[in-house]
Parts: sequence; structure tokens; C-alpha cells
Amino acid sequence: MDFNGSGGGNELHNNQFYPCEESKPLLGEMSAPTALEGNNNAKQGAGPQCRRSLLLPSSSGMRYKLLQEGDIQVCVVKHPRTFLSKILTSKFLRRWEPHHLTLADSSLVSATPTGYMETALSYSCIEDLQLLSWDNAPKYCVQLSIPGGTVLLQAANSYLRDQWFHSLQWKKKIYKYRKVLNNPSRWEVVLKEIRALVDMALTSPLQDESIHQAPLHIISTLLAENTNLSAQDHESIIVAIAPLLENNHPPPDLCEFFCKHCRERPRSMVVIEVFTPVVQRILKHNMDFGKCPRLRLFTQEYILALNELNAGMEVVKKFIHSMHGPTGQCPHPRVLPNLVAVCLAAIYSCYEEFINSRDNSPSLKEIRNGCQQQNERKPPMPLRLLRPEPPTPPPPTTLSSPPPLPLSPPPSIVNSSEIMVELERNNNTANVLRKAPSGGDSEPNLIDCLLVSPALNALSIQLPAQADRVLACFALILKMLSDYDDWRPALASLLQPIPFPKEALAHAKFTKELKYVIQRFAEDPRQEVHSCLLSVRSGKDGWFQLYSPGGVACDDDGELFASMVHILMGSCYKTKKFLLSLAENKLGPCMLLALRGNQTMVEILCLMLEYNIIENKDTQLQIISTLESTQVGLRMYEQLCDRQRELKELQRKGGPTRLTLPSKSTDADLARLLSSGSFGNLENLSLAFTNVTSACAEQLIKLPSLKQLNLWSTQFGDAGLRLLSEHLACLQVLNLCETPVTDAGLLALSSMKSLCSLNMNSTKLTADTYEDLKAKLPNLKEVDVRYTEAW
Repeated sequence: MDFNGSGGGNELHNNQFYPCEESKPLLGEMSAPTALEGNNNAKQGAGPQCRRSLLLPSSSGMRYKLLQEGDIQVCVVKHPRTFLSKILTSKFLRRWEPHHLTLADSSLVSATPTGYMETALSYSCIEDLQLLSWDNAPKYCVQLSIPGGTVLLQAANSYLRDQWFHSLQWKKKIYKYRKVLNNPSRWEVVLKEIRALVDMALTSPLQDESIHQAPLHIISTLLAENTNLSAQDHESIIVAIAPLLENNHPPPDLCEFFCKHCRERPRSMVVIEVFTPVVQRILKHNMDFGKCPRLRLFTQEYILALNELNAGMEVVKKFIHSMHGPTGQCPHPRVLPNLVAVCLAAIYSCYEEFINSRDNSPSLKEIRNGCQQQNERKPPMPLRLLRPEPPTPPPPTTLSSPPPLPLSPPPSIVNSSEIMVELERNNNTANVLRKAPSGGDSEPNLIDCLLVSPALNALSIQLPAQADRVLACFALILKMLSDYDDWRPALASLLQPIPFPKEALAHAKFTKELKYVIQRFAEDPRQEVHSCLLSVRSGKDGWFQLYSPGGVACDDDGELFASMVHILMGSCYKTKKFLLSLAENKLGPCMLLALRGNQTMVEILCLMLEYNIIENKDTQLQIISTLESTQVGLRMYEQLCDRQRELKELQRKGGPTRLTLPSKSTDADLARLLSSGSFGNLENLSLAFTNVTSACAEQLIKLPSLKQLNLWSTQFGDAGLRLLSEHLACLQVLNLCETPVTDAGLLALSSMKSLCSLNMNSTKLTADTYEDLKAKLPNLKEVDVRYTEAW
């Protein structure tokens, strides 16, 4: 094709490829003849020689960003038919126009549709794309061959030219594949085209997210419009697109296709070989399953497919272990929250039928399909799930002779069609339902919203067989997650708000499976783990309440409850607030377990007496009787009496008002000193430069008149500060200079309203904690925060 020839065509004399300049690394030496070669016998004119060459991109490793729009010079040359037309189209009369071109999905469009680009240039009209350059006047051009002529695009340098070339080539090819795959004829041809499309995306020098996503979207559209494919076709397509999925998430329609394959052919080798790296990538990366619910659904179906294999539970365990890694610390911080999100959604789906019957809320399937709007639903109301026609116990005839308890009826199976709901405002069944806590418009507690008929223990929920398998599988995953030490703190934090439906908590099988996870939390000595057993905020129930005697999830005689109390009391929760909560809500179970010889509960009852938690004399006598009924209780009660006598002697008026311990004194030295006489008048105590620790707080809280305490350069820490804040409300001066206290302990000082002077020099105080203390301590006048973050 003789294009853009000058007067006599002498321009094309001895056309051949030549090596590109060093500034053009994409273009290499080419020795093959060009498509334009054919005018080698053209006459050479007298004008200056201008040799023109055709260039092709090489595989030198250069990478480009996919262009969507840009500024470039445009020239359109019609094919010369006569001698006059050759003169008019010669390079001396050639006119270039600046245009801002946009690479749309189907055509090349100018922002100013005038001149050469008055009409859009469709990709289907482009017959060929080539790179061009001139020897004597370097102009970096891309040649677009169109019917009847040529379009030249001139860039400012070789890199921009190559970027335009590869972007146009990509847009042209992806447009062709979209048209071909939207109208499939034979699946053999379609599969061949899919492989070619995948190869094109993998070998393209363009680096852009859409380079791999565009082919996946084309294939997902193809699959969505052709749902009658055979299983063999499914596997062939999945294997063909597998290379694209190594570094890209599948689009939503493709996720539906993968879910269908997992459900229909869970034992297919494609599930293990192709889907495993895809799911691992989904879990390891920062995913928002709220925006991408089908990715979560695909992950869920993949795990269920693993569970269907031989020794399915072991396969699931191996998968979870592979996600964690062989080391003690998982290198991927997003794996755990993503796995927990998948488990929560799967467990919710098991009880979806019951939940929809309970509150008429849209199902997960309806939410995904968008077939029902939220405003078409009834407004939510506080409901109770009851067994049909619960028996009402007869009223007692006398106070001295209560009637015998009614026999429990046989276990009843509650199906979704048999669920009865009763509104909170129904006052006629007050003897059947527990009343919601008062407090204005506050929500009822979680336990109050659960099944609360007299025959609670006989009530069960029957799940379909498939839902039962799903529940067992994902409950097992939660168990496995709790076995990893590095994952347990984050897992406890995620489960602390109890993110399960009420129906799940009323299901004995589920709470029994989850009990293992709660036990792991209760056995962990780290405060960040076992503190999550308590509720998120006051007025809400936590795992501690659910698994305590009388709670809906308690299926033992209080062993787990005792373990939870033991670990909480062993950390920073040996406080009046915690003991008051036990005395108000769980005094009966504590006394029952103490009566059976549980040492933790015996210690709890002794502390209640020691801290004067119980004010009622009859209750105090009952506690004493309970303690005296066992050997361990009797021994600890006698020790309590001895401590009380020593405490009365210590707090008796008299003794010094100021006391300074020698340097290097220990906790034992302080305890020995305070047990030697009366210190009821002690107001100023200096422990500066001693070796005392937080353990000495047990002795300090016995000093009723203490107002000034100097702990400069000691090992007194956060645990001691918490105990002081509970008992020494009259403390006015506190020196914590050069102590290992942190924000966790310093925040507890906010309850000591009498503090006037506080020295936190050279501690780990932060600016936020300092501002919080200033706001909550109105009498604070002297503060030293030098050499801290707040300074």
C-alpha cells in the first residue's frame, strides 16, 4: 500500500526496517520485510531523501498504564488515486490537528468533534495498527489503517507513542472479543476464544486493573446468559480462566458461577486446584464483604465443598492451617476477620427461616437479589419466641407450703410454622415471661429476648440436614480459630458483642459447639482475651451471663462459670464493681458452687464479706453458713476473721501520721511493718526508691486516713492503681514519678475525685489520657507531666 507518497513516490526508495534509537527501549531490531514494501522500484527524485520505516513493539519489559484519554496530533490521509491526489496528500501539504481523544469501549472519540475527528472512529473500522518514524524529521507516530485511507497519531515522544499503540490495540481486541463471545455459535470455538483472550491479557505490556478484570467480566456475562452448560463445559471454562484469577478477584456473576460449581460438583478437582488460591487471595486481602457479598458467598460455598470431601473436617482444618501459616504469628492480618465474617454469615443463614418467621425481615437471598424493598416490611418490634401454649404454674396456696414443681413436658420441636410471638406490652403473661429491665427506652437484654418459658430446657430448634452440616462446619472453624494464640485476642474482640441471632443462642447444639470457644477465652491469661467475656457496655449481656447458671447457654453445673470467674478475679477484675455485679445477679449460683466445694466461689464469698458487699444481715449469715459447711470454706473463713481482727487493730486510732520506708524495702517488709501496730492516723506514706510492686496495694487499701502517697521510682504498676482507685477515695496527693504505669492504669484514677496533686513525670502517659484526667478530676491543681508524651 503506497501511502502518503510525495510527488513522484520517491520517498519509498529502499524502504527497510532499522534499529530504533536507545531512547525507544520498546522497539527492537526487525529484519522481516514490511507490509508496505513493494515500491522498491519507485523512481528516486531530486528532492531530499526521506526514508520512512515501520516499527513493531518488542518484548523488552517496558510497562505502560492503560490510556483512557489524552492529547495527541491527528492527521488523516486518503489513499491517492491520481497524480493530483498524490500531490495534495504529500507531506509538504499535510495538515495536523490537535485533538483530545477518548478511548471509549467501542470507538475513538474526540472531545472536539471537528476536522479529521468529526465522527467517532469505530474500532471495527481499524484494519491494522503499526508504529512509524521518519529518519530526517523524527515524528513518533501510530498508523491506523482504515478503509480508503490512514489515520496518523503523533505523540510527543516514543514512550507516549508506544502507550497509545498498546492502549488502542487492547481496546480494539477487547471490543472484538466482546462481540464474538456475546454471540456464541459453537462452544469449541468459544473455549478457544476464551483461551486466546486470557493469553492476551497475560502477555499485554499494559499494567492496569481493568486489563485482567475486563476479560473476567466478558466471561462472566457469557456464563450468565448461557446457564445450560454441561459440567464438563464448566470445568473447561474454569481451567481456562484460572491464570487470570491468580492476582484478581472474580466479578459477582463469576462468583455465582463458581458457587454453582461448588454446590453441584464439590468433589471436582477444580475446587482444590483452581479455587483454593482464589479463596486464599480473597481472605488474605483487605476485603469488604458488605460491598462484595458474593465473594463471601463464594468463600462459604468453597469451604462447604471441602467439607463434602472424604475426611472433610480434616481437609477444612488443613485449609485453616494453611491460611494461618506454619509460624506462631499469622503474616496476614486480614485473614481472621474475613474468616469470622464468613462464619457469622453462614451461621446466620442456618437460622434464616426462623428469623424471617419471627420478624418478617427480608431473607439473605432477597437482599442479594434486591427483590423486596425494606419499606415494604413491617416495622421491627421487640418480640419473644415462645413454645406453643406454655404451661402456667398454679399460684401457691400458702407461703409456708409451696406447691410441687410441675413435671417438665417432653422436649418439643419448634419449626418455623409453629413459632409464636408475643409482644412486650402483653401484661397477662407476666408470670411466664421475664420482665424487661426498666430504664426508659433502653433495649431489653439479650437473655430477656430469648426463649423464656418455664420449660426452657425442653425447648429445641430442629434444623434441616443441610443447615445442620453447615452449622457444624463453621462452628468447627470458630473452634480452630480459637486454638491459635495469636488469633485469640482479635477473635475474642470480634465475638464480644455476641454477633449471633437469638435463635442460634436458643439452639442447644450451637451453644454446645460454641462452648469450646468460650472455654478457650476463659483459659487465656491475657486480659485482652478474657475481658471480652464481659459485656461490651453496661446494660447488655455478655458471654459471662449467657454461660452462667440460669443463662440460656449453660448446660453444666457451673464449671465454665467458675472458670470465667476465676480468670476474671485473677486479673484486674478483683474490684468492688465486679463483686457487686455477682452479688446482685449470681449470688445463688456462687453459694451453690461454694457449697459443693468450689474454691473460686469460696474466695468470692469471702471477698464479699471482707469488702462489705452484702449489707443484708440475713444474707451475710447465710453466706457464713455456706462457708462453714465445707472444709475449704471453713479454713478460708477463719483466715478472713483473722484478717478482720488485724485490720481492726491496724485501723485503730493512734500511731504515726507520717511514715517513710527505707530504700530497698519490699512488699513483705511493708506488710510486716503494718502488722506491727496501729496506723489509723497515718496520713502521709512515702515508699520512694523502694522495691515495692503492685502487690503492696493490698496493704495500702487498709489505711483509712491515707491522704498522701509517694511511689517515686518503684515498680508499682497498673494493677495496683486500679485497686487504689477502688478503695482510697480520699487520697489527695499521689506521686507516680518514674513508675511503669501506663494509660490503662492511669485512667482508673479518674474515679479519685479528691486528688489535688498528681506527679506522672517520666511515665508512659499519653496526651489523650492526660486530657481525660483533667476533665474528670475537678480538684486537680498540681500536675507534673514532664518527660511524657503529654509534655
